[in-house]
Amino acid sequence: DENYIGKENEPLSHHRNIVYSGSNVYSGHAKGIVVNVGMDTEFGKIAKMLKTEESPETPLSRKLNYTSKILAIIITIIAAIIFILGLMRGENTLNMLMISISLAVAAIPEGLVAVVSIVLSLGVKRMAKRSAIVRKPLAVETLGSTTVICSDKTGTLTENKMTVTKVSDYKSLLEENTEKRRFIISLGALCNDSEVNSKGKVSGTPTEKAIMEAYIKEGRAIKENLPRIGEIPFSSKRKMMTTVHRMGENYLVIAKGTPKVILDKCSFYLKEGKSFNLTESVKASINALNSNMEASALRVLAVAKKECDDINIPDDEIETNFTFCGFIGIEDMPRKEAEKAVKEAIKAGIKPVMITGDQVGTAKAIAGKIGIYNEKSGHKIMKGSELNKFTAESLAKIIEPYRVFASVSPEDKVKIVKAYRIKGNIAAMTGDGVNDAPALKVADIGCAMGKNGTEVAKGASDMVLTDDNFATIVEAIKEGRNIFLNIRKTIHFLISSNIGEVLLIFASFLLNLPTPLLPSQLLWVNLITDSFPALAIGSSRSEDNIMDGEFLKDNKDVLSKYSWLSLIIEGAFIGSLSLLAFIIGRVFFDSDIYNPIVGRTMAFAVICFSQLVHSFNVISEKSIFSKNRKGNKLLRRCNLFCSILMVVVISVSSLANIFNSVPLNLNEWGIVILLSLFPILVSEIEKRIKR
Repeated sequence: DENYIGKENEPLSHHRNIVYSGSNVYSGHAKGIVVNVGMDTEFGKIAKMLKTEESPETPLSRKLNYTSKILAIIITIIAAIIFILGLMRGENTLNMLMISISLAVAAIPEGLVAVVSIVLSLGVKRMAKRSAIVRKPLAVETLGSTTVICSDKTGTLTENKMTVTKVSDYKSLLEENTEKRRFIISLGALCNDSEVNSKGKVSGTPTEKAIMEAYIKEGRAIKENLPRIGEIPFSSKRKMMTTVHRMGENYLVIAKGTPKVILDKCSFYLKEGKSFNLTESVKASINALNSNMEASALRVLAVAKKECDDINIPDDEIETNFTFCGFIGIEDMPRKEAEKAVKEAIKAGIKPVMITGDQVGTAKAIAGKIGIYNEKSGHKIMKGSELNKFTAESLAKIIEPYRVFASVSPEDKVKIVKAYRIKGNIAAMTGDGVNDAPALKVADIGCAMGKNGTEVAKGASDMVLTDDNFATIVEAIKEGRNIFLNIRKTIHFLISSNIGEVLLIFASFLLNLPTPLLPSQLLWVNLITDSFPALAIGSSRSEDNIMDGEFLKDNKDVLSKYSWLSLIIEGAFIGSLSLLAFIIGRVFFDSDIYNPIVGRTMAFAVICFSQLVHSFNVISEKSIFSKNRKGNKLLRRCNLFCSILMVVVISVSSLANIFNSVPLNLNEWGIVILLSLFPILVSEIEKRIKR
């Protein structure tokens, strides 16, 4: 056999005389030479890749780290400026240090880490209900950023269940429930080792099971009338199986196997129930029909028969002069929901790619059926032997048009995933076997199969699909996008609110005013009126356009340049409203301007209530007055709860003493409420300009 280990650029699946560690031997005997052991075996190479390949940092981690660095730099600069200016003005060093620390406390969104963790946990819970078990919470958001899904074929895009879909005679395909079709399927069911129990359940190899199920569904019950009395079993060398059945005083011999082998055993073909000589022209048309069926991703078996009155002859004489009856085409059917899921993924701007160990013809046909591959759109197919010519870096340069990778090895899968990541994509990878584990680990999001997946694959993955379904990945991406948006809305709310607090303290210092908020009040704002609404924002329902293709273009970063501008404007406005409330209270309602307790209380109330009002602005890009805008019941409840707490803290004397505040009269409350509603105006103007 020429397909030996030394043959270059040959996929592992083509090495027909190699036995790999971990293989099971079902029958036969052979002698072998051990050529590799330990880490040099194919299993060992996979283990080595799992050990050496690093899991990539998630997009959310990268984005949050970047945002945190920017915040840290800004906070440090502002705190340093205030500290230096205070010393230059002759202020007390300790006092300036306390003001700078208060500023830092006001600027840092303490609840951000907790809120993000809770939002991710809620996402994990929702995805578990949709058959996606997330092993690493940060992977939830990664799904939302996915631009490429590298999917295995068997069991993910297909049902992993063999089914008879097409049957032909010598010249054409036969319609279902016709006599000719039933006859051919019945012959296949006779020449068959599968078994049917009392409940009608079929057991056996996938191929023979498929034929028997088709026989039960639409065949004739002739097995009982034609008992089997002899058999020449199937083997990989013979590539055919022959059974002998008693038929009255004579015998019926049936052969089933690969088309080429069976046709070579045939001298006749069946036409309208009669046998005719198998000429070369008829044989050519039969072979053409076989090629067309194989191009439809079918596993094609040929069926032939002959009658004889004596079977006491050698096997090689029994298996001659057959009459060709027809072909049985068996397919691993694409999942019903796979085509719809692929369309939805493409619409969402995600590129679905098939990576399989199957041959090119089968992979091309399945990919074409479900919409992954379209030759008219310029899509291409690459074989494993071609992949060997590329490194991950060189493959990244030409990978764009390729939608199918066939006859690939474990190393090839890793190379493909790396190439997509080098190209700047966020790559999801699905797999079930040990050979898929390295690629699952290298991918931004590894999705292992829960039903048929190995423990090694599950251990290397970020997420396990309990239904082994491609459609579940698309649903998970939808959930991931919603989580990404919710996290971004949460960050937007927290940072804009904290900017308001920073600018309030910074502006009051520059204007040489007393500190408008005391540390206890700042702590209350950060822990109560920031955190509770932020959690509610994180549970917002998904927008209608979340699976549109423009989503990925518009949502590359947690905070874009436009977002930073919005944060500063909104924060400055909230801070200005609070400062205005402080000045009004200090000038018009405080008896001692050096002890502005009413002014502080009004500033405290305005910054809290304006943030609660602002939370309604950030949950949607749509106007707060829009009829199509989705509500958030939890946010309404949280804000009502926080509002009641604020009123209690200000109005109950014992609590007011703790927070250095005083109960407000109706005039003071009127000013507080009026100023607190102004963030709606700013947000509506912003949204109008953006639209």
